[in-house]
Amino acid sequence: MSENPNAKLIYMANQIATFFLTQPAAGAADGVATHINKYWEPRMRRKLFEHIAHGGEGLNPLVLEAAEKIRRPEAV
Repeated sequence: MSENPNAKLIYMANQIATFFLTQPAAGAADGVATHINKYWEPRMRRKLFEHIAHGGEGLNPLVLEAAEKIRRPEAV
């Protein structure tokens, strides 16, 4: 069985979510979205949205909640 090609991306997104789960709940999703918008290049955000479109398996629910606030990269 091969590893999920998005495994590293999922891991990184979940690490961000795990950090923001230690912060006040009201701003956690905003914090995840802000971090991803600021530090992830468009290619990474595109892969994240593709993964979410296919069910988002393995992603922390906070990442899924933050997705609506993450900037979608322009189409290639």
